[in-house]
Amino acid sequence: MRPDLTRLRDMIDAVSEPGRGPAATPEPAIREAEARVGPLPPSYRWWLAEYGRGRAGRAEIASVIPVDSADDVYESITAGWRLDGTRLCFAVEPDCGDSYFFALDRDGGAGDGEHPVVCQDGTDGGEYPVAESFAGFLTVQEALSRGLREGPNPAIARLWRSTPGVLLDNGVLVYGPDLIGERNETFEVARYAPHWVLIGDDSGGGGLFMRRHGRDRTRVHRLDLGAVDEHIEANGDLVTDDLLGWLRAGGPLR
Repeated sequence: MRPDLTRLRDMIDAVSEPGRGPAATPEPAIREAEARVGPLPPSYRWWLAEYGRGRAGRAEIASVIPVDSADDVYESITAGWRLDGTRLCFAVEPDCGDSYFFALDRDGGAGDGEHPVVCQDGTDGGEYPVAESFAGFLTVQEALSRGLREGPNPAIARLWRSTPGVLLDNGVLVYGPDLIGERNETFEVARYAPHWVLIGDDSGGGGLFMRRHGRDRTRVHRLDLGAVDEHIEANGDLVTDDLLGWLRAGGPLR
């Protein structure tokens, strides 16, 4: 999925992160950095222009240092050690922790210039996938920090690896980790429908629900938020069995 920058801003602004912007990076400085390391993924580029510096979990995110000696500044994305062939290191945990890289030899699947994020284990040096975009990296880190693992079920986890939820033109909102816990608590989903999770809403009083457990964790059902009970499948309307495909199509509601 293409990162939803509106939702990304909402998620970032909901988190009080010491050391984070505002420290907006001027456009000429970003272009100068790109002249040194190549085109930067759009959602990371956007983050630089909006926030400029900060952390995700324990990892310090590289910034752009608009000075002549930027290649020698550890925190700069243009520091000489950060670009190694097809890997660009954009975040590092302290004390020999994990490092996070853009995999420049692959795209994030949406054809929008994003690159997948991979992690290099600080202990054994092994590499494993983390997210499909920088926005997804921030989302996964936020989910982990809130005790949500990578998502309440595989479909949402897959979405969050690209974007912190989606807000569509028709009012459909699929939640990111900054909203999903609060919304489920508000409507007492764990009490009335313990096997289900509220993943979003239609902005008109209807909730979007998916199962937490079992084999059927692909179908999305819509039910009035005032009628939540354990019989969501029987009482609600089937919306889709392909969440990401449905969102790409604009989230049509019957």
